[in-house]
Amino acid sequence: MPGPVGSVGVVGAGAVGQTVAATLVTSGICRRLLVASRTVEQAAALAADLDDMRQSVGSSVQPEARCVADLVGCHAVVVAVRAAFTNTRSADIRMGGAAANAPIIRALATALRGYQGTVLVVTNPVDLMTRLFAETSGCPRAYGIGSNLDSARYRLTLAHLLDVPATAVHGHVIGEHGDGAVVCASSTTVNGSPAAVPLPEVRAELRIRPSRISAGVGRTRSGPAGAVLSTLRKALGLVDGTEELTCEHRGDWLGIPLRFAAGQPVACLPALDADEDAQLAATATKLRSAYQALRPSGPTPHSLETT
Repeated sequence: MPGPVGSVGVVGAGAVGQTVAATLVTSGICRRLLVASRTVEQAAALAADLDDMRQSVGSSVQPEARCVADLVGCHAVVVAVRAAFTNTRSADIRMGGAAANAPIIRALATALRGYQGTVLVVTNPVDLMTRLFAETSGCPRAYGIGSNLDSARYRLTLAHLLDVPATAVHGHVIGEHGDGAVVCASSTTVNGSPAAVPLPEVRAELRIRPSRISAGVGRTRSGPAGAVLSTLRKALGLVDGTEELTCEHRGDWLGIPLRFAAGQPVACLPALDADEDAQLAATATKLRSAYQALRPSGPTPHSLETT
């Protein structure tokens, strides 16, 4: 397996950013971890905390506090920022951050315009924010990690319901990281054989799991961090494999499986039945409409909270 890359950047020092950064320090996939955040003091504090961790676990990854402009030389950048807003939605919850987070993502993408490395967007609504970052920055390798996390949850849920090991389950959740997620039940297999997927129970668990986690610990963080690490290993060419990621596909931006070989992705959508195909088309239309509503309104904010 190839050795660690030179550097990876993380933008955001909140709950998710901290967990992502700590995961990367222990992973050893890079030699330097550059941390940027709302203030220099915040980035420096996180870098110092990570340095303590590095010493304790014997990691060779060197954390450093930097500004966003310093990340242009990184092999990859993880975007985990969040604007200061209160989400009052009871349905389609992730869409509640679209208007608030869009100016932050737009400003960050402008600062990294022309960046040629890999960008992984965690900020919600991740499908919209990934497209906004990609189209504003011109970065050719911008991906969102939402469907990756949904697929992991799906495999765990189905394994529990069918009383089999999670490693025996092969299946995907695609489309939107949110209410428009498409469970690819028709192509799901268990131990290589077609599976009888109890869709109502699966959908119920996928719907309630995020809020149950958030209610208990304030925000989902370890799951997204795991999705980031798994994706970085493949996008950086350290291992080959498939990840479900938001990307451009036939003119739309939504979550699909990508097969990475030596760091290069190829779309590999599973076969869909008629209902799944209709769901995916409806999701694409929804995301397209929501993206068109993201128009710059007023000055770019000077402060942000980190996710």
